[in-house]
Amino acid sequence: MSELPISNCIRELRAAHNDMTQLELARQINVTRQTVNAIELGKYSPSLEVAFRIATVFGLPLEDVFQYQRG
Repeated sequence: MSELPISNCIRELRAAHNDMTQLELARQINVTRQTVNAIELGKYSPSLEVAFRIATVFGLPLEDVFQYQRG
């Protein structure tokens, strides 16, 4: 299976925000902990809405949380 062209720094952001757990983030953005885990690991690309919710939680622009690698 090929790697998704979108990467993120969610794990690092969670650590920088008082060691926020995946479950805490999931509750704030209204998804499951498993979804947060899959997004962090690059196994799942979030919807645009979920991506914006994640960026909002950390008070960052979308492009500071998610990066797109051109193939």
